[in-house]
Amino acid sequence: PRLGGGGGAGGLMGMLTGKTGNNEESMSGAMKAFLECLSQVDAALTSTPGPWFYSSEKYDYPTMIDFVYVSHVERMLASVAYWKGLNLRSSEMKQKYPGINAWLDAFEKRECYLAFKSDYYTHVMDIPPQYGPGFDGGFEEKRREYSMMINGRDGKSWTLPLPHDDPLQPLYRGPPLPLCALEAVDIQPDTDGTYESSNPEQMAKACRLYAGWKLSSNGMKVSQFAARGGPDGARNPRKQFGAQLADPYADSDESVRPHVDAVLRIVCSALLEDEGQDHGAVLKTMEGTLRDAVPSKQRKGVVGSLAYVRDRVGVPR
Repeated sequence: PRLGGGGGAGGLMGMLTGKTGNNEESMSGAMKAFLECLSQVDAALTSTPGPWFYSSEKYDYPTMIDFVYVSHVERMLASVAYWKGLNLRSSEMKQKYPGINAWLDAFEKRECYLAFKSDYYTHVMDIPPQYGPGFDGGFEEKRREYSMMINGRDGKSWTLPLPHDDPLQPLYRGPPLPLCALEAVDIQPDTDGTYESSNPEQMAKACRLYAGWKLSSNGMKVSQFAARGGPDGARNPRKQFGAQLADPYADSDESVRPHVDAVLRIVCSALLEDEGQDHGAVLKTMEGTLRDAVPSKQRKGVVGSLAYVRDRVGVPR
């Protein structure tokens, strides 16, 4: 069932602890069982000297059971935020489930884990075709807030300038980029291994440089993929897939692809060449350049192509 309330002692935390005027009977049996299971896992993690399931005073590293669990817990974090309105990484949940959060924090300081860690948007898009549809419920007010944040419909999370951090998926509890990219711009970790006190402007620059490098290194394939979103793209007869955005056999719109490529080159240039400038000002100066690069009759197709690739960043094909 849908439950009212958000954060604070009278809202979500109160519902979980029973310290609220809300009747605990309004919480479904499934939700109660889920929270009880979390408590059991949390107890197992807090029973060891370190953050891992088999931590000891001698060994402080993850073992097979940690790696088996973490990919499923990743999906769980995204699912309960998107469909149930539970943010298990919030400060109040860190108090409720300290073992689980310390375990996740320890993983997120390891570059080897971050290399295959996914994001909430990818998870909520690829979970339904694998496990069946998700069902809205839980804490309704927070569910609406979190789902719009995850799919970019809150007017902020996918809007330039992008926010420095993500309240649902904290970026700086470990290295947010490969260490070589951070070291290249002289960004060093805090003493606890996080990057939470890093300079936001310097971090934003590092992210732009890394994104520009990745885009430029594979630009032709990116433009070809994006051009599936043109008016004559993605029309070939092909197998249908359960994942909403999966489209592996789609054709590109070849009439729009050169113009998509031209626009991506301009974007790449802005990512790589704004040394010492305000990035917002750089984006403003791009408007005229972008208009001049695309014939008026092709602009709609280019916009559709850019939206096509934006919505599929990180989503399994």
